[in-house]
Amino acid sequence: MLLFIQAAHAAPEQGGTAMIMQWVFPLAIFAIFYFLVIRPQSKRAKEHRNMVDALTVGNEVIFAGGLMGKIKSIDGDYAVVSLNDKNDVMIQRASVISVLPNGTMDGLQ
Repeated sequence: MLLFIQAAHAAPEQGGTAMIMQWVFPLAIFAIFYFLVIRPQSKRAKEHRNMVDALTVGNEVIFAGGLMGKIKSIDGDYAVVSLNDKNDVMIQRASVISVLPNGTMDGLQ
């Protein structure tokens, strides 16, 4: 039986340098993902959270549906937005995409 099976020989033991090189590539990949994906996304999320927390009555906003209006009242996580003189809608504050400068809606009508 030994005729068909060759004896296994262990590879010569390598120094600590080979072990370090095995970790360099995965750490480099993680660093690239962190700086190109994770960090910018968390920064945008923090900016959005700060914008939503700073909403006040009278702000002119654009929300996720693409509509824009003026905040009429705020109640917890919800806000009533006046689209025009006759139409009011209730939205989640988190759906606000951006806050417009005051007077923007007056210039559009």
